Amino acid sequence: MEMHFINPGELAKPVGYNHGVKVAGASTLLFLAGQVAWDGAGNLVGEGDFVVQFEKALENLLAVVRDAGGKPESVVKLNLYVTDKEKYVSSLKQVGQVYRKYMGKHFPAMTLVEVKSLYEPGTLLEIEGLAVL
Repeated sequence: MEMHFINPGELAKPVGYNHGVKVAGASTLLFLAGQVAWDGAGNLVGEGDFVVQFEKALENLLAVVRDAGGKPESVVKLNLYVTDKEKYVSSLKQVGQVYRKYMGKHFPAMTLVEVKSLYEPGTLLEIEGLAVL
């Protein structure tokens, strides 16, 4: 599998993501369901703490990737749904540290959307994505 990051010169330079990811070669797509900060028993962790919830949701997403035979660098698209964009912005430094802990300097195409609420009460964010194996 060959992966190329697409960042056209006429677009603003992306920071912490790429505008597009082009994948060539024989590969398998893994569609990743939205993950929240649930522990193995389905209990929400980090109630009220955006960074703790971000870390657990990312851990959960990457557990699916690993179980399918991939690694963090297999992720080509992430969608983040947050209930409070300001909590994300005010936690950006810590979120970035957590992100790099798990993903290194691998930045797939990303979208962040602020939503009114999420299904699970107390959940501050949900992460879904796409990986190429």
